[in-house]
Amino acid sequence: MADDNPAPPSGGPRKRAARALLPDLTPWRTSRDFRLMWMAGVITTFGSFLTLVALPVQLKELTGSAAAVGAIGAVELVPLIVFGLYGGALADAMDRKLLINATEAAQGLLALALLANTLLPHPAVWLLYVVAALSSALTGLQRPALDAIVQRIVPRDQLAAAASLNALRYQFGAIAGPSLAGLVIAWAGAGWAYGADAVTFAVSLCLGLGLRRSPAAHDAAPPSLRGIAEGARYAWGRKELLGTYAIDLAAMFFAYPAAIYPFLADDLHARWSLGLMYAAGSVGSLLVSLTSGWAARVHRHGVMVVLAAAGWGAAMTCAGLVGSIWLVLLCLTAAGGLDMVSALGRSTMWNQTIPDALRGRLAGIELLSYSCGPQLGQVRSGAVAALTSARTSVWSGGAACVAAVGLLAACLPALTRYDARRTGAEPAPAAVPEQAPAA
Repeated sequence: MADDNPAPPSGGPRKRAARALLPDLTPWRTSRDFRLMWMAGVITTFGSFLTLVALPVQLKELTGSAAAVGAIGAVELVPLIVFGLYGGALADAMDRKLLINATEAAQGLLALALLANTLLPHPAVWLLYVVAALSSALTGLQRPALDAIVQRIVPRDQLAAAASLNALRYQFGAIAGPSLAGLVIAWAGAGWAYGADAVTFAVSLCLGLGLRRSPAAHDAAPPSLRGIAEGARYAWGRKELLGTYAIDLAAMFFAYPAAIYPFLADDLHARWSLGLMYAAGSVGSLLVSLTSGWAARVHRHGVMVVLAAAGWGAAMTCAGLVGSIWLVLLCLTAAGGLDMVSALGRSTMWNQTIPDALRGRLAGIELLSYSCGPQLGQVRSGAVAALTSARTSVWSGGAACVAAVGLLAACLPALTRYDARRTGAEPAPAAVPEQAPAA
């Protein structure tokens, strides 16, 4: 007689566990705009990383100075702060699709300017800094709109899945771009990298034009200093959000040594590894994203951010202490994976709790935390490397990162107490709709 309750097939639980680890593709399947943005992001990220590698390499060749390469972060910092805050206000006050596409087109023109400069008999060093500053300003204008639009095209229960898929999008470009850039620059020169970047911006713009309009609310006020201040006061009142901003800023400031990778490769007698160094962190991030199904079951996102940021610093410390290029690449890969864990926690907290009326302005503040940190980190790492060595700059920054994360976690206990099961979207301050227009 047949068993009325047959045992589950062999391997069933393991298969279910494996499926639970895979990324949730629901946002991709259900949202046309999310698919368009995802594809455009893959393409433009690939091109941008070509330039990310080409620019410091070209500066190194033209100046031979670690401080001059690290100064890229200094010239990018002020435009990023000013235009990041203003871009957040714009994202709440105008059509986000229009803002995204206009800045994408302008970035393509800057890539063409870098290409033209490279073709000159004597490329101008000053122009590299000018383009870096203008590109940083455009990033500041665009990123808040890119972040804020996600809440409108993806349901709240799919935001964690969307964050994972967006991370995958970034990592595909971040791995392929630097890896190819090292080969392209070595065999054909920086000009080819800049030209390819310009083409990717054009393709991305064509995809972006297919997005549906994303207009501001009918009662949205024009961008103003008062509106920016309103968003800042809201962020200050949310200590768990403040903790995510502060920890990410500290982690990137102390332990983001990308600007000195060309010098680190020289110290390790492995110039061939430069592209792999830039790509290693993204490989680690990709591995986490490809197994990110577990993230949907995490509720203590603040603890997740703290532990991952401390791990990032520890991995960077090891990267500066070991003497083998393969161990360095392994440490950079581990650091990238831990940074991805932190990013998933931060993104989920932000998207689950910030109201749409303030999303652009808060995205501008987020931009400062996760973009200004790397810019300042480039300055710090370049200055320390100039005074000591590239390896000292890397390990000392990683150790300082671990200490800073521990101190911030102790000073901001609301971050580690955060639990998504007890937290919903916070209401927007009542004063926001009545903001006065800018003079």
